[in-house]
Amino acid sequence: MSGGSPTTTSKQPKAVYAVAFACVVSFMGIGLVDPILPALSAQLDATPSQVSLLFTSYLVVTAVAMLGTNWVSSRIGAKKTLITGLAVIVVFSALAGLSGSINGIVGFRAGWGLGNALFIATSLAVIVASASGGFAGAIVLYEAALGLGIAAGPLVGGLLGDISWRGPFFGVAVLMAIALLATVVLLDATPKPAEPTPLSAPLKALRHRSLLTMSLTALFYNWGFFTMLGYAPYPMELSAIQLGFVFFGWGLLVAFFAVIGAPRLQARFGTAPALYGALGFFAVLLLLIGLFTDVRWALITCVIASGIVVGINNTLTTQAVMLVSPVPRPVASAAYGFVRFLGGGLAPYAAGKLAERFDLHVPFLVGAGAVVLAIAVLATGHRMLTAADAQLAGGHGEPDDVAGEVADEFGGAPGAIDQEVEPELVARRESATRS
Repeated sequence: MSGGSPTTTSKQPKAVYAVAFACVVSFMGIGLVDPILPALSAQLDATPSQVSLLFTSYLVVTAVAMLGTNWVSSRIGAKKTLITGLAVIVVFSALAGLSGSINGIVGFRAGWGLGNALFIATSLAVIVASASGGFAGAIVLYEAALGLGIAAGPLVGGLLGDISWRGPFFGVAVLMAIALLATVVLLDATPKPAEPTPLSAPLKALRHRSLLTMSLTALFYNWGFFTMLGYAPYPMELSAIQLGFVFFGWGLLVAFFAVIGAPRLQARFGTAPALYGALGFFAVLLLLIGLFTDVRWALITCVIASGIVVGINNTLTTQAVMLVSPVPRPVASAAYGFVRFLGGGLAPYAAGKLAERFDLHVPFLVGAGAVVLAIAVLATGHRMLTAADAQLAGGHGEPDDVAGEVADEFGGAPGAIDQEVEPELVARRESATRS
């Protein structure tokens, strides 16, 4: 089984670099606040549960807004949607930096989430459409930007947060303004689709079992992931800059395994086994964090090691969602984002309540249980992932027959899974049929 040919990051159109840079900065926003969580709690006289709302407001609004991104982009075009999203992030990240209360920051992070939704759902579609090297390569390029952003976010947050907790918010505003300018200059105007996308399209897309299976898997995985991201900094009892370096090490592993590790594991073992292994490893790490929350070296080691899982999971899951969903990719991205970000948004708040009601060990144990549920849900779609591997192989093992069977089984018309396969793969299959 071949994992598909990864694209190189060189010789890409300028527009791809512009959007990829904006992706880096956008994903920096996820981990940017991690090093300053204890400082925010202390300086603004807020409980960890209140501070966790920085994740909840940001991600829940991102999730809900995902439902409307295609409706917007199909009417004003992808470029204008990207620019609108970037502009909203610039404004609300700056307002968060100017705020003087935890409630104000939480509110402005919600506005930030709106811009984030407009940008994330559209940027993936733009990169897939614009990048050279094929579909699999475009996903790797997108995940490379995600990995770099996740790696750089905590480090920038720690460096700026060591000066002031306001620093990371102003830093994002400046970097996003640069990304906004680059997008305006380098990205050509994108045509609107022939038919506007209905507002209900993402929710209707979730009626397809293939997309729903991957989305629920991501929801349970994100429950564990954002529990770790939102609550691991507290028991570490480190300074902002020290936390920044811990999560920078974590982020480097995310980037490495997203770009290099995931494609190699996929080529050797297949998508499903690689995901089972990664999720199983993550469940064990969360269990260890829950059991040894008070042992600083064990906690730090497990958090950094979890970057391996995040990198593998991000690349393979995103790729699988785009391949198995019998709907246009922008709609699939929005539907998938809605479900997975709900898990990410609700988990930190629930973790805070569990920590207050019991102790700080319990949220991580619950997170480990959530990841086990993710594995169970994913296992129900094993044949679907086999079909995705066949598509990436470009014609090996009668992928069209497999895809048709799985489309029937998972809620699409025969051949629906193949509607969005890259032109070069379609050409290969047609050539194989003629021969």
